[in-house]
Amino acid sequence: DGFTIRRFASFGIVAWSTNDRFTLSNLVIRDNGGTGIRLHNGYLYHAQDFALVRYPMTDGELTPSGPAERLVTFPEQMGHTAKGLAINPATSQLYVNVGAPSNACQAKDRTAGSPGQRPCPWLELHGSVWQFEDDTPGLALTDGRKYATGMRQNYAMTWHDGALYLVQHGRDQMNTLFPENYDAAQNAELPSEEFLRVTEGVDFGWPYCYHDWQKGMRVQMPEYGGDGEAVGDCDRYPAPVAGFPGHWAPGSVHFYQGEQFPARYRGGAFIAFQGSWNRAPEPAGGYKVVFQPMAGSQASGNYEVFADGFAGAEMSAIQSPQAAAHRPNGVTEAPDGSLYISDQVAGTIWRVMYEGESGAD
Repeated sequence: DGFTIRRFASFGIVAWSTNDRFTLSNLVIRDNGGTGIRLHNGYLYHAQDFALVRYPMTDGELTPSGPAERLVTFPEQMGHTAKGLAINPATSQLYVNVGAPSNACQAKDRTAGSPGQRPCPWLELHGSVWQFEDDTPGLALTDGRKYATGMRQNYAMTWHDGALYLVQHGRDQMNTLFPENYDAAQNAELPSEEFLRVTEGVDFGWPYCYHDWQKGMRVQMPEYGGDGEAVGDCDRYPAPVAGFPGHWAPGSVHFYQGEQFPARYRGGAFIAFQGSWNRAPEPAGGYKVVFQPMAGSQASGNYEVFADGFAGAEMSAIQSPQAAAHRPNGVTEAPDGSLYISDQVAGTIWRVMYEGESGAD
């Protein structure tokens, strides 16, 4: 169909500035890890598990010109520590997710039959997106502003067309925690991995509700009296832009702005799904990059599989992420309109180019 994919590199995490490629070397990230990186106003911002830092960058150089400056310290927690990062280019405000260290806010986490807590105490600081100014070092989490809440874990984040967008990881273990309501096949597909447009003050309903992409609606979590059918008050929470099958594990989202690909891709979203453990014993899912067509802020059609085969085996043979050859977890765009996909297993980076007929639709 006119696309080619080529191995670009075998290490690093990639971000793009207006004119230059920057590869974040292992020297920078080896001590603290981290997921989110952005280049903005002469700095490389790096969202580590428990801190947001920035490195000064010099034009034309591919390594930082000075040490990291710590902007924000995040609470230490067990589970869902990965931080995504988005920047509003108009205001330079920073947006960072703080995942909930919980599956569904049960009184006893991941315990069969344990009820959910209401109100969920984790929502005071976690399960949310926080907003910060980029020029203030030495902040704690609460020096920022809670921008939105009701999201379990959502480090696939980006700013596009005046708004924040993200893709949420849905909860696990419906069949093992509530076998009277869900079997293994239902657990493999539910709940949705939710593609969300986030506005200030919005609440998306975790842990009280989940989105069912097959029904196209939110229903009550079993921890809060749900049985897979009951809606309760869940219709008061906003619907996602789109819902994807469960446990695909979104790693990154990027809205295409280039002109190299056919015109229909412009303004649509590429989402990298890295795959997860919680579909077993059913076949694995994810391990692919999908394209979500968009018309402004709304989905304009069903998602399409854009790049597949990363796992290196039939999905029925993969029962854990460790069995996959590659897990695509990053997607971004170069100034020439090429798409770059990174991999968290082998550190591979692929370049995707369109070489079909110029001006194709």
